Amino acid sequence: MTKRLSSVDRVYETLRDMAIHFDFKPGERINESALTTKLGTSRTPLREALNRLVAEGFLTLAKGQGFFCRPLEPAKILELYQARCAIETEGIVRGIENASDEEIQALCDYLEDFEKTYFTSTDLTEVLQQDEEFHLRLAALSGNGELVRLLSNLNERIRYVRLINFRQIREQMKDGEKEDPSLPAHRRIVDAVKRRDTDAAVKALRSHIERRSGETVELVRLAYSQLYVPSY
Repeated sequence: MTKRLSSVDRVYETLRDMAIHFDFKPGERINESALTTKLGTSRTPLREALNRLVAEGFLTLAKGQGFFCRPLEPAKILELYQARCAIETEGIVRGIENASDEEIQALCDYLEDFEKTYFTSTDLTEVLQQDEEFHLRLAALSGNGELVRLLSNLNERIRYVRLINFRQIREQMKDGEKEDPSLPAHRRIVDAVKRRDTDAAVKALRSHIERRSGETVELVRLAYSQLYVPSY
């Protein structure tokens, strides 16, 4: 039993990473036979992993047709951003109510460390991971593990689009077209939390997330252009 579960977990982790980064194209039917060969596994652990990914929103299942990669559509991405906003807003309200001064200070310390490398790092994947970690730590102040778990899932489902957004902003910064508003926004959020000013914290957080969600149409267009760029 342990060996079989270990096999499912291994396949699941590999497939989840592929789904997060859209190694399967949006709406593409999953070729189970090809995957069993590629991953060196049997049909049973593969099916268990695929069903788990359907439950988590990374894949879809059509009766009689099989498994498919989730769609990449502006409306769907907007829904995920809206869900993220709702979860983080609830988390910050609970965090201001429940977190200790020491826990809030630990978040401030993390942001200070994050700020030191934010603009100088050339590894945007790492920068995005640090950004996600900041928001997870912010939600964790609530003391509600379910909120953190849900936020982690949403982060993974919009990670590809957010990474494209990060790249776009860096390019615009190089050309002098735009400044990155993320760090000032993070600082406004943390300062409000430190003051335990719920209204200001919620307003700053909502503004920060909604600024990104307003760019979904353009980001999805860019995502498609990168997913289907010819390989040479």
